[in-house]
Amino acid sequence: MAGDEAASKAATSIHRSPSRPQLDLSGATIQGSTEDKNPAIVLPNQSDELSHFAIDIGGSLVKLVYFSRQTEPAVSCGSPPRKGGGGQDRQKEAYYEGWRRHPILGGRLHFVKFETSKLNDCLAFIQSKKLHCSNPSLGTRLHSNSGDLSGLDGLAASNGSAEEATVKATGGGAFKFADVFKERLGVTFDKEDEMDCLVSGANFLLRAIRYEAFTHLEGQKQFVQMDRNDLFPYLLVNIGSGVSMIKVDGDGVYQRVSGTNVGGGTFWGLGRLLMKCKTFDEILELSQGGDNSSVDMLVGDIYGGLDYNKIGLSASTIASSFGKVISGDKDLSEYRREDLALSLLRMISYNIGQIAYLNALQYGLKRIFFGGFFIRGHAYTMDTISFAINFWSKGEAQAMFLRHEGYLGALGAFLSYDKHGLTTLTSHQLVERFPMGAPYAGGEIHGPPIRDLNEKITWMDKFIRKGIEITAPTPTAVPTTTGVGGFERPLSRALSLRSDSSAALNVGVLHFVPSLEAFPLLADPDKYEPNTVDLSDPLEREYWFNILSNHMPDLVEKAVASEGATNDAKRRGDAFAQAFRAHLARLREEPAAYGKLGLANLLEMREECLREFHFTDAYRAIKQRENEASLAVLPDLLSDLDTMTPSDRILALIEGVLAANIFDWGSKACVELYRSGTIMEIYRMSRDKMQRPWRVDDFDLFRKRWIGEEGATTPPKPHRRALFFVDNSGADIVLGVLTFARELLRRGTEVVLVANSLPAINDVVATELPAVIAAAAKHCDILRRAAESGGLLFDAVSCNNGDRHQCQNGSVPPLYVVANGSGSPCIDFRQVSSEVAAFAKDADLVVLEGMGRAVHTNYNAKFKCDVLKLAMIKNQRLAEQLVQGNIYDCICRYEPGQDSEIYL
Repeated sequence: MAGDEAASKAATSIHRSPSRPQLDLSGATIQGSTEDKNPAIVLPNQSDELSHFAIDIGGSLVKLVYFSRQTEPAVSCGSPPRKGGGGQDRQKEAYYEGWRRHPILGGRLHFVKFETSKLNDCLAFIQSKKLHCSNPSLGTRLHSNSGDLSGLDGLAASNGSAEEATVKATGGGAFKFADVFKERLGVTFDKEDEMDCLVSGANFLLRAIRYEAFTHLEGQKQFVQMDRNDLFPYLLVNIGSGVSMIKVDGDGVYQRVSGTNVGGGTFWGLGRLLMKCKTFDEILELSQGGDNSSVDMLVGDIYGGLDYNKIGLSASTIASSFGKVISGDKDLSEYRREDLALSLLRMISYNIGQIAYLNALQYGLKRIFFGGFFIRGHAYTMDTISFAINFWSKGEAQAMFLRHEGYLGALGAFLSYDKHGLTTLTSHQLVERFPMGAPYAGGEIHGPPIRDLNEKITWMDKFIRKGIEITAPTPTAVPTTTGVGGFERPLSRALSLRSDSSAALNVGVLHFVPSLEAFPLLADPDKYEPNTVDLSDPLEREYWFNILSNHMPDLVEKAVASEGATNDAKRRGDAFAQAFRAHLARLREEPAAYGKLGLANLLEMREECLREFHFTDAYRAIKQRENEASLAVLPDLLSDLDTMTPSDRILALIEGVLAANIFDWGSKACVELYRSGTIMEIYRMSRDKMQRPWRVDDFDLFRKRWIGEEGATTPPKPHRRALFFVDNSGADIVLGVLTFARELLRRGTEVVLVANSLPAINDVVATELPAVIAAAAKHCDILRRAAESGGLLFDAVSCNNGDRHQCQNGSVPPLYVVANGSGSPCIDFRQVSSEVAAFAKDADLVVLEGMGRAVHTNYNAKFKCDVLKLAMIKNQRLAEQLVQGNIYDCICRYEPGQDSEIYL
């Protein structure tokens, strides 16, 4: 008890920066059940103005990490409707009520860097974003084009009415430039220990960010998923201006065991002296075309071109970096700058790698993480360090790198704010997205996406030019020389290898969504892989890149039409196409540039790009028309279904879901169908193709679970609750899903329709479903009563025709609608909304419908409960590779859970 009291006292005595906006914990409540293992906590009184930032000012670079509040509900696709509307508005009003009463704390974490010598740029950026103001409305926008600090004169005076801000800062510059920030911005630094911040930042990234760490050997980047329970100990090598080597044994438990003064500052300084380079990246670019044999003394130079076999050194091993210069009579100007740059890069990289390994050896560490802006995503630098570690350890130790390598200190400083709990976030609560329209110059992202659309579009030409530059192969010399101390030249020294001048794009914006959770019904979450398609295969990757490129004109046409085909919409559509093509070009050059690439990520990136250029729902009008057409024929379909026997009806229902799933505007084949036929003509054609056996046909097994063995006197118990992950609007949701859901309800099964939070192609969105259900309920008493019970309907609706069959137990279970937390045509069960996770607890049936959710992703996923996967294949390549079939083949895959009625 005494220990608990002490801990409580310590928690309340944590230092708070009095003038910064704080987290308002008053009225905090748990969202969902209090019995949840990790329930989401909502802060109803949290101010939208919360905007922390932290800074790491090094000798060469300033790194800034800042947090912006989420401005919309985390699971909403738009603003809540106005009060006082009609019945449909009242339905949506109630649907949003929970989100309005309990705004979930969420937001975005941005990463920005500046050269320390251009501190004015950093100060101007902070001022323009009003990050230093306790009340952002008190700030003023700065317009300064000068390279000095004079443009910021009078800034403090202009903010005199604002409270003084206290900002977390680390690095040597936190001391050196404290007075500058105080004078120019009215900011006081709350200085954090540099090593504390480095370790805290690294631990957070390795625990919370999926695929943060990767290896880089022989030109191949391989992501490594860290085990949160087996993270320590490790060696952290931070390569800034100098190098620190830190043995990390836990949170806040570390020891600086070594270091060297030969680091990034050495490389940059000597590069300026020897090659007259003005920037760090310029030296890296030069090294790309270098051949160090004219500069470095090799073993072969000493032994007449022979190897030194006795001690295992080849003739091409570097005996002495820059050693050949001693015996030469050349002036500096006579040496190729490229050769000098390569020799310098190797010398410093090999030296750091060797020292790191010797320290790891001393402490018995197998994992070595390298961070700091010396690396900055440069492929050859990482290969050089990896070869050094691999050679000296004889393959027993492994060099690993971090995607947020340069921001460890700034991130650690940010995390020190009030101990606000971000360190407890896990990978399922963080979504990384890449700014599609961010200003791009010299390989750096200067802040978040531009909010002014005109500025974004005028910048686009520059983006394309830079995109072409970074994807063009860089000529290199013929491989002739090697590395250091007994191993050969890294194999990745090839024509395709280049300086990663776009390394800044390797880091996206981290979206904190505390309402996301891992799906509790996954059979083995640690082994779960959502993507069915393997994009590590170059042929497979190129195929899908081409699919997306070829589909672009049709998508742009629909997006522009959705905005009224105005001139502004046309300009935005063109800008979207240019931006997304530029990112596809980037991924063609380096598939792992933005992290581990899967088809789900690729498709969601396209949707994010549409939203970036203000196309909120490109298929809105099409979805409305298809919904209306489908609702018009729903009564006739229900009437036909009600005349069937239970056995015939379940077959007709499954056929209906499969046939209706053909209406997918994301499929090239289906787009061609739309051009030549009406919606009902396509539906009839699809139903005509429903001849069994299907390509994957587990229907008989599912029917056995549904109605039991033929001749059995007692039918199986109905499922308690079904989670139905739905796909497209129109016929898919109305004629396929709702009719199947109706039958589940009639059997006594609760039904939860799980739809997208944000639009993707023509997928139905959760906020659209209540209106669709209300319209369908006019023709079906079961749907009406279930929707009322589930809180989707509030006005009594009289059915045009009553249902012929009553429910098995005389009452109708509820029908719910929840948002899945995603804006993609696919579903990643490592990240679903907390609402979905809560409903999953009592569910014993999961239905995955549609190509994106049941084939592109989760085709091989295993669940603890019964799962039914239904989809029509609309991609020829996928049909051939996955099921050895053809386009329009059907998938009906049923996998009983361990407690299924089939096994009892």
